[in-house]
Amino acid sequence: METTVELRDVVQADLEVFLAYEHDPEAVRRSGFAPREREAFMAHWAAKVLGDPTVFVQTVVVDGDPAGNIVAWWDGDRRFIGYWFGRPYWGRGIGTEALTVFLEREKVRPLHADPVAGNTGSIRLLEKCGFEATGTVRHGEDEHVVLVLGATA
Repeated sequence: METTVELRDVVQADLEVFLAYEHDPEAVRRSGFAPREREAFMAHWAAKVLGDPTVFVQTVVVDGDPAGNIVAWWDGDRRFIGYWFGRPYWGRGIGTEALTVFLEREKVRPLHADPVAGNTGSIRLLEKCGFEATGTVRHGEDEHVVLVLGATA
């Protein structure tokens, strides 16, 4: 049976799924991102993601179930993207398919991403979708790889 990957707008019920994915211990280890408590998570999504008209976010749906999300936002004069997928969806090509569709919808270039250096799966995903490593940056104690799509010379 073939897997169907689609993107759609985020609905309230997705947030509970996203919260659970954010608390997966292996995802936390790979991302270097400390999970938020439920109230902080919901407040962040309400104000900073869904409440900000400059943010573009989509739920990744696999065979009818929310598998994660992809989001683009402004940080100063740079547009960034990020994503979070539930562990059952890792290593199946779902991220590549979903990010490819997302990048067709998100037209701003250049786009930046900065996954933690040890997250080789995320770095590979970005490179498969055309992002190029341009250096590293530190966030706290962690080194992150800076990748850019559509960089201007």
